[in-house]
Amino acid sequence: QVQLVESGGGLVQTGGSLRLSCAASGRTNYHMAWFRQAPGKEREFVARISGGTAVTSYADFVKGRFTISRDSAKNTVYLQMNSLKPEDTAVYYCAAAPGTWSVYRSAYNYWGQGTQVTVSS
Repeated sequence: QVQLVESGGGLVQTGGSLRLSCAASGRTNYHMAWFRQAPGKEREFVARISGGTAVTSYADFVKGRFTISRDSAKNTVYLQMNSLKPEDTAVYYCAAAPGTWSVYRSAYNYWGQGTQVTVSS
């Protein structure tokens, strides 16, 4: 079993930055990802980092602005978000996948409770 706890969300102005954290307990070498869900919209992939080699990939709409990383010693995954836009407003979820490294929600077995990010214009 893996438990994930996100933190770091909040209210920020357009162009600002936030760093989200996802603290994991249990087995921690899973593939990890961040997803987000805006009101009335489907949950969508944001970024992922592989379990062993820490390879990363991003959704096109965050490339160059967001960075995913992991600190294995702290069992924590981060999402550094810069140049935030109002359209980045959403609940951000951390997720873990023991198997396939994927951009699809169905591949992720474990989810955190989410943290709200609000970007004001």
